[in-house]
Amino acid sequence: MSESVPGIAPEVFAPVEAPVSPPQTSEEVEFVQLLTPEGERREHPEYSFDLDDEAIKGFYRDMTLVRRIDTEATALQRQGELGIWASLLGQEAAQIGSGRALNSKDMVFPTYREHGVAWCQGVDPLKLLGLFRGVDQGSWDPRDNNFHLYTIVIGAQTLHATGYAMGQQRDHAIGDAEQGEATIAYFGDGASSQGDVNEAFIYASVFNAPIVFFCQNNQWAISEPIDRQTRIPLFQRAAGFGFPGVRVDGNDVLATYAVTQQAMKRAREGSGPTLVEAYTYRMGAHTTSDDPTKYRLSEDLEHWKLKDPIERVRAYLTRTAEVGTDFFDEVDAEADTIAARLREGCLSLPDPSLTDFFDHVYVEQTAQLAEQQEQFAAYAASFEGEAH
Repeated sequence: MSESVPGIAPEVFAPVEAPVSPPQTSEEVEFVQLLTPEGERREHPEYSFDLDDEAIKGFYRDMTLVRRIDTEATALQRQGELGIWASLLGQEAAQIGSGRALNSKDMVFPTYREHGVAWCQGVDPLKLLGLFRGVDQGSWDPRDNNFHLYTIVIGAQTLHATGYAMGQQRDHAIGDAEQGEATIAYFGDGASSQGDVNEAFIYASVFNAPIVFFCQNNQWAISEPIDRQTRIPLFQRAAGFGFPGVRVDGNDVLATYAVTQQAMKRAREGSGPTLVEAYTYRMGAHTTSDDPTKYRLSEDLEHWKLKDPIERVRAYLTRTAEVGTDFFDEVDAEADTIAARLREGCLSLPDPSLTDFFDHVYVEQTAQLAEQQEQFAAYAASFEGEAH
């Protein structure tokens, strides 16, 4: 401050150099890993994967099919058939591992990128495309698959999920780690800076809600790197809110399954929330309207290609489980079939009527809304027959 203030010593306004420690890098923080990038099994003192190789083959199939769905959707957007698409490329293990750890009663609150979790919950991928094509606002019923509609508002679903979990608690649906029910809320590293997410943490903590907060830390919030969100590993934030956090190798489907399974059991039995940070990498663009070459290095991408979640499972199945090429060929053929059905179905989706959205505002239409619908229909009809 250039001028003094009467009665106040000048040194009060002097800048203070506070000691700042550098943020921890990923190499300095331990995470749970049960399958290395080379496809070798590892032991962990707190988490174990107790399913057989048939289950691992199932995980491989899930991840391969979901990646093919994602690739086809990206191609459809590039060809003008979708308005936008949010790719999950590189995050297949985080989504399939956590999705397969849920029971039939657990409720999922996704963002707009959880295509793999939607697959695990039995949501038709064509219904996902309807949303991104703009012909509906999400045509699946959350009650049918325990999978809520995609949330575009960043972080808002964590509050919705916490409220739902508190409802499960009050309905006495918890108390049994296996047969009880709980909620899982997905969000990204960027969303962790949102007020909604932090408020959800507070409510979940003080009410001991049966919820798992599953953060897919893909290290980029569009163009903002993770060091603009936090100076400590995200999972360590949980301690400040009074519940446990754990970091897992988000490219390891076995570890993700094991960690999520334990966290969900903890929630179902009534022990409260857990924050799971799945440390992974967004291999593609944030969405198809984004160009990641403008803000990140190609060397980082090449580094993470060596940690590919599908290739490490294939390596394990080939070398250790001695799975033959016939299995992989069958999965690839199934992926092609699904992609063809998806493309055909997308191109056949009917365009909605301009007045349809009035029918989906309330369960029962109000007189005011009916009047607005009539006015809009008359306005739209006034353009019919005009040259465009």
